[in-house]
This record gives sequence, C-alpha cells and structure tokens, in this order.
Amino acid sequence: MEITEVKVFPIQEEKLRAFVSIVIDRCFMVNDIKVIQGRDGLFISMPSRRKKNGDFKDIAHPLNNETRRMIEERILTEYEGTVGGPVQRRVHRAENEAALAAVGVSELPQAAAMTPPPAAQTLDEVQEQHLSDSFWTVR
Repeated sequence: MEITEVKVFPIQEEKLRAFVSIVIDRCFMVNDIKVIQGRDGLFISMPSRRKKNGDFKDIAHPLNNETRRMIEERILTEYEGTVGGPVQRRVHRAENEAALAAVGVSELPQAAAMTPPPAAQTLDEVQEQHLSDSFWTVR
C-alpha cells in the first residue's frame, strides 16, 4: 500500500492543528483525518462519527499498528512541510523499545520542540476549502 497524495489543511484550534485527506494507491481517498496536539506531541485521529450514546466510532481506520504508524508518519511529515518546520510527534515508547533494541539503540531520541504553525484559517474557512477540494481528480 502506498499513500500517493496528501493534502493538509492547517487550522489553529486549541488542540486541532489540521484536517488531512490522503489518496491510497491512486484509487482510494480518505478525508477528515485530523492532526491533534496531545499531551505527548502530535498524533492523527482517523475520521469518525458520533454515535447516539455520545461515543465516537471510526469510519475508516488501519487494522494494525504498523499501518497506523506508516500513515501517521507520512501525514506528520507532510504537516511539517506545510507549517514550515519540525514538530513534536507523539512517541510510541512501548511499541518502539523492542525494535530499537534489535538495532542496538538503547533509548529513544528526544522529540523536537513544537514549532507553532503559521497563521491559519478559521475552522469554517478550512471546512469550506476542504469540502470544495474533497473530490480530487486523481492522476
């Protein structure tokens, strides 16, 4: 599986940093992925909807951690390019320690400091742009 296109729509909310749309293998699109500022850095939230009881249920999501990390890495790399610098990413310590030990690294590097995003559009402006751009023509 290859992510062939990524579009980032930055916004400046308390924790929500951007909406993202991706195209997979030039034939499948996922809209409304969110870049969220968490306590431990940035992470992605897959598209979801609110159920009648108030809980949220993912509409689309990866089926394993390897795929989730691959999608998150690509999205956050594109987000960095959009906001113009490195961002602090959430570190998956428990999942990464065994892999790092296998290649001879004893501890995870410290995350880079969060670079504030440039002046962003309002949420309404981003939603309007996102909706108008959600039917891309795939090359």
